[in-house]
Amino acid sequence: MKNKTIFITGVAGFIGSNLAERLLKEIEGIKIVGLDNMNDYYDVRLKEYRLEKLSSSKTFSFVKGNLADKELINSIFEKYTPQVVVNLGAQAGVRYSITNPDAYIEGNLIGFYNILEGCRHYPVEHLVYASSSSVYGSNKKVPYSTDDKVDNPVSLYAATKKSNELMAHAYSKLYNIPSTGLRFFTVYGPAGRPDMAYFGFTNKLLNGETIKIFNYGNCKRDFTYVEDIVEGVVRIMQGAPEKKNGEDGLPIPPYAVYNIGNNHPENLLDFVQILQEELIRARVLPEDYDFESHKELVPMQPGDVPVTYADTQALERDYGFKPSTTLREGLRKFAEWYKEFYM
Repeated sequence: MKNKTIFITGVAGFIGSNLAERLLKEIEGIKIVGLDNMNDYYDVRLKEYRLEKLSSSKTFSFVKGNLADKELINSIFEKYTPQVVVNLGAQAGVRYSITNPDAYIEGNLIGFYNILEGCRHYPVEHLVYASSSSVYGSNKKVPYSTDDKVDNPVSLYAATKKSNELMAHAYSKLYNIPSTGLRFFTVYGPAGRPDMAYFGFTNKLLNGETIKIFNYGNCKRDFTYVEDIVEGVVRIMQGAPEKKNGEDGLPIPPYAVYNIGNNHPENLLDFVQILQEELIRARVLPEDYDFESHKELVPMQPGDVPVTYADTQALERDYGFKPSTTLREGLRKFAEWYKEFYM
């Protein structure tokens, strides 16, 4: 990726900002164009904080705008002619998709279509885009493999991410665009998304509020530390699916999908226990904090699934990488950051 131009959407987001920071630090001559609409789905100060860390780089250009604005997206492709596109801009969150579906249709479907059209008219070497473990829906088989059928989404968010994979496949086939979809599994870490459990729980406990533990604690999540996600993305960006023709002389779609997860699901109650210990260690909460009186076990929420569990064999086979940060290591870094940022 030396001396190349990379277009990252959702660059002020959690994964996008960490990816951009890593690329700017490590790759000689790289130019990054970042797009973000800076919406207020969560505290904009976090997005500004992430962006500020990138803005000191002379080879970083920021465009504030909406993925659904086709004219804007086309103008970025025309002006910067990126060789690699990483589409991380999307409306995230399972629960919010139940109350505000319009945001998902606009950002995740229309926005992604605009990116595909940009890649079609201004040919790129590789399109990498965020999918989600949510596509596995009510899949009973674990661990989740990319070979599994994913036709049972349990939220609109999941349905839009599955749609992205289908749209990318069609464009790969029709226009020979190398594309790779990444199914991320519960990403966490410093300066993450406040709507995620670890962050929301911390805010609530600090305010003396009660945290709700869904499915009476009988949930398992494959928590993946953000630096592991970024490492996976960086490797995959450099390994586009090969363009080749089939026996009929027509292109075989240069298309791939991978899981990026920790391959080690944690029970929600164990996760809460580790979070408590690390919040006390970082002095976010006092040693004598009464956690028991601030916890409530409640039924499953609509759109949620009881377990997420990534089969990462394909990622290991093709890119020699497997996420390895333990939950305690990751939550420790989050707790230390939280203390520094908010207290």
